[in-house]
Amino acid sequence: MERTTSRAHPTDMTKPDRIRGLAAAGLLCAGLLCAGLAGCGTAVASTLPATTPHTPGAGAPLAAAAAAQVGCASVNQATSVTITRSLVASQAVHPGLLRVTQRSTTKVRALFGDFCAVIAHAGRPQRGFLCAAGFGNSYAGTFYDGKQTLATFTYTLRGCPQLRLTASGMTRATFVLGKPALAAPHLKADLAAVLGVPVSQV
Repeated sequence: MERTTSRAHPTDMTKPDRIRGLAAAGLLCAGLLCAGLAGCGTAVASTLPATTPHTPGAGAPLAAAAAAQVGCASVNQATSVTITRSLVASQAVHPGLLRVTQRSTTKVRALFGDFCAVIAHAGRPQRGFLCAAGFGNSYAGTFYDGKQTLATFTYTLRGCPQLRLTASGMTRATFVLGKPALAAPHLKADLAAVLGVPVSQV
């Protein structure tokens, strides 16, 4: 009698039980993949700002911070300037104090820009400059953006013309001679326009 040996035969992959098993495994893997992706999305989302561009007013704090400039960075924000003129002379040519508030933004910004140009070229006068006698007008004023103070200044024409500009607690000063004077050739004309007087009375 011939001995029969059992041989292993490949399992048919098309059997219904096998198909159901593969389908269940596929669904499980898909679920795990989706969960993993969802987890990654949560991690990324948590690093984003709470406010998005779609939120009304989301950019307002940044815009306010950008607008809150002072000093020469805010020349184009200036809306008014208040100036007081005083005279130091043995005999008053233009007697009395003059106090002016100018609200023409074109005139205000032109003068503010002149002062900033002078300060940007600050330095000591070169040799050979002679200062006149200590008589002449002095000006003190404040530049505003609405009610916010942008900068204060003193500009004196006594002896050697000198400008002091203060903003954010910092003061810079220079003689308005040589390069600083050349940097703002229309300074006197712009100051006269703000004051509403002829250039000869500055």
